[in-house]
Amino acid sequence: MRRFEELFFKTLMILATFIILGSLMMILFAVLKRGLPAMNLDMITKIPSGGFYIGKEGGLLNAIAGSLFIVIGATVLGLLISIPIVIYINIYLPPKSFLANITRLSSDVLFGIPSIVYGAFGFTLMVYLGIRASLFGGILAVTLLITPILIRSMDEVAKLIPKDLKDAALSLGATRYEIIKVILKQISPGITTAILLSVGRAIGDAASVLFTAGYTDSIPTSLSQPAATLPLAIFFQLSSPIPEVQDRAYAAALILTVIVLVLSLTARYYSRKFSKNKI
Repeated sequence: MRRFEELFFKTLMILATFIILGSLMMILFAVLKRGLPAMNLDMITKIPSGGFYIGKEGGLLNAIAGSLFIVIGATVLGLLISIPIVIYINIYLPPKSFLANITRLSSDVLFGIPSIVYGAFGFTLMVYLGIRASLFGGILAVTLLITPILIRSMDEVAKLIPKDLKDAALSLGATRYEIIKVILKQISPGITTAILLSVGRAIGDAASVLFTAGYTDSIPTSLSQPAATLPLAIFFQLSSPIPEVQDRAYAAALILTVIVLVLSLTARYYSRKFSKNKI
C-alpha cells in the first residue's frame, strides 16, 4: 500500500511538471511564432509615429521606458515601506504578538486583492488629491499592488532566522541598529526573491495602471506626464482588426517576456551571491 501511494504521488508530480512545462512551451511558441517576424530594431529604439496603429512605422520604446520607470519607482518605494515593517514585526515585537499577527493577516488579504481593485482605489485617491493620470499615478498604484508581496515574502524569510542569533548579538552588546544590519544580511536572498516576485507581477499588470498611468506615444520626462506600459500596448494592439498590428502586440509580448527573463536570471544570480555571503 505504501509503495502504491508513493508511486501514485510521484506520478502526479511528474504529470504536473509536464503540464507546467508544456503550458510554458506553448505560450513561448505562440509568442515567438507571431512576435519574432514582427520584431526589428525599430520596435525597441523608436516611439510610435504617425499611423503606427494601422501598421505603419514606429516602435514600442515609449511602452518599454514607461514600464521600466513604473516598476523601478514602485519597487524602490515598496521596499522603503516594506523593509521597516518586516524589521519591526520581527525584531521589535514578540514572535506571537497581536500586532505582528494582524500585520501578516492584513498583508495576506491585500496579497489576494485583484489588481483592478488597486487601480480603482489608486484612481479614486488621485481624483481626491487632484492628480491626473500620470507616471506618478502608475507608480502609486503599482506600489500598493506589490507592497504586500514584498512584506510577506521577506517576512517568511525573516521568521526563519534563529532567535539565538539576535540573543547572541544582544549579549555581546550590539545595539538594535547593529542587529538590524545583521538581519538584513541574513534575509538578503529573501529580499532578492521578493523583488523578483513583485517585479514579475508589476511589469505584467495592466489593470492597476489602466486608470492611473494613462497612455501616451511619448516617453515621460516628469512624474506628472502620462506613461505607456507594455501590457497596455499589447491590449490596445490586440484590439486592432489589422493583422500586422496584432503581430506587433505579440512582439511587445516577446519584449516583455525577455525583460522578465533577464530580471529573473539577474535576481537568481544575486540571490546565490548573497547566500554565499551570509554569516
